[in-house]
Amino acid sequence: MMPTQLWFKFRDVLIFGVVAFVAVAVSSVGGRAAADKARKLVVFGDSLVAGYGVAANRAFPAQLEAALRAKGHKVAVINAGVSGDTTAAGLARFDWAIPPDASAVIVELGANDALRGLPPKLARDNLGTILSRLKARGLPVLLAGMRAPRNWGNDYATAFDAMYPALAKVHGVELYPFFLEGIALVDKFNQRDGMHPNENGVAEIVRRVLPAVERLLARVK
Repeated sequence: MMPTQLWFKFRDVLIFGVVAFVAVAVSSVGGRAAADKARKLVVFGDSLVAGYGVAANRAFPAQLEAALRAKGHKVAVINAGVSGDTTAAGLARFDWAIPPDASAVIVELGANDALRGLPPKLARDNLGTILSRLKARGLPVLLAGMRAPRNWGNDYATAFDAMYPALAKVHGVELYPFFLEGIALVDKFNQRDGMHPNENGVAEIVRRVLPAVERLLARVK
């Protein structure tokens, strides 16, 4: 084979190798970008997740994201909490609160319904509609339960508390039974109002709920 022919053959091999390398690199970068984009966890709720009374970087979504990333999860946690929201208010803003590229959703609503003594059936219907819409979009869901204050009577508390396990069963979603487990009525974890967690209380919620959130992320397709 002549030197010129050898050069052209070497050139062709070199070009093919460069093209193949670039294709693999682009595919890898694109794959990582797609994976990062696919891991968008939305926290949809009220003041307990919105971060009432704490700095934005110490609110539940921010602390949860930090905890997940510390365990190697490539995820962005989106704060879709609005202070004062009832289940009806959450349902009313559902369409714009849950972005189209969401991968999974934590639903934390109902505390304000209970504080106002609103009918448990109304809250159950609203939450059921929210869960149905999320299911229609194929999104894995973690439902965070709440408990009613006992000043409304045993019948009210029993009906309210029971709706979360019932909804989780009907809609086939992950359930975290009580969002304020280990936090409610514990002074060191709460702000002066006795209802909203301080940043240490938020950290304790994150620590307790983290295994359930990891199970939720494992269901992301």
